[in-house]
Amino acid sequence: MGEYEIEIDGNREEVLKTIKDLPSLMNSVHKAFESVKPKKVATLTVKTEATRNEKTPSQRYPRISPTESYDETVLRLLETDWGKWRPRTIDELKEALKANRMDCPGRTLVAVLVGLVKKGKIKRWKTEAGNVYILAEKEP
Repeated sequence: MGEYEIEIDGNREEVLKTIKDLPSLMNSVHKAFESVKPKKVATLTVKTEATRNEKTPSQRYPRISPTESYDETVLRLLETDWGKWRPRTIDELKEALKANRMDCPGRTLVAVLVGLVKKGKIKRWKTEAGNVYILAEKEP
């Protein structure tokens, strides 16, 4: 809904009933998101004098120790300051994996990310740039 994603979970009957009731639930959902919706949006553009051939700080990727699996590597990348700074796109994660000498095919990376989302280890949502991923906050 706008910038927010709603996930419906349950058995088949529960999901179908919820979808059927969704039009009546939308008012409640809209009101719930109104309280967290930012009132003003600001855009900040920062220009640097970096040359095109020189990598800018946003293009540098963290170095992590070698891991046994793509799951573990993705989690380690997202645990770094680079991963916590802002949600990362699939392309950024793929480049970060390459920078750490762990080339990952696109479909494999998507499958890894979907699995980590299902396990609740990372969060995903859609943006204009595509899906973005960030570590899930740990429950107290």
